[in-house]
Amino acid sequence: MDPDSGIRAAIEEHWRASERGDLEAEHAVYAEDAVLDYPQSGERFRGRAAISAQRGGHAAERHFTLRRIVGGGDLWVSECVITYDGVPTVSVSVMEFADGHVVHETQYFADPFAAPESRAALAERMPLPSPLPGKDIGEA
Repeated sequence: MDPDSGIRAAIEEHWRASERGDLEAEHAVYAEDAVLDYPQSGERFRGRAAISAQRGGHAAERHFTLRRIVGGGDLWVSECVITYDGVPTVSVSVMEFADGHVVHETQYFADPFAAPESRAALAERMPLPSPLPGKDIGEA
C-alpha cells in the first residue's frame, strides 16, 4: 500500500469514528503531541488527550457527513458537514502529517447562509448531503 492510501484510510476512519461517537478511534489519527487550532474562536489544543477531551465534552448531538478528502504526502484537507443538534455547519479540516499521524490540524467552520436573489441567474444549487448515521464515508 502506498503511503497516501494509508493516510487516506486513516482520515476516513477518523470521520467514521467521529460519526459513531468512538472517541478512542476518532483520535487514533493524532500524534501524542498534536496541535489543533480553531481560528474562529482563537483556541489551540495541545496533545491528543486535550483534543479528545474537548470533543468528548461536547453536549450537542453531532453527525458527520464527509463530502471529500483531497491531499497527498503530508498535507490533507477534508470537507464535511457537521450537524450539531440538527443544525448543519460546513467544516474544512487541514491536517498535516508526520510519521503517519496528524501533528497539526486547523479546522474552519462556516454556517450556511441564504444566497442573494441577485446571483440566482448565475448559480445553480449545490446539493447538501443530509447527515445519515452510519452512512458510508465515500457516499455523498
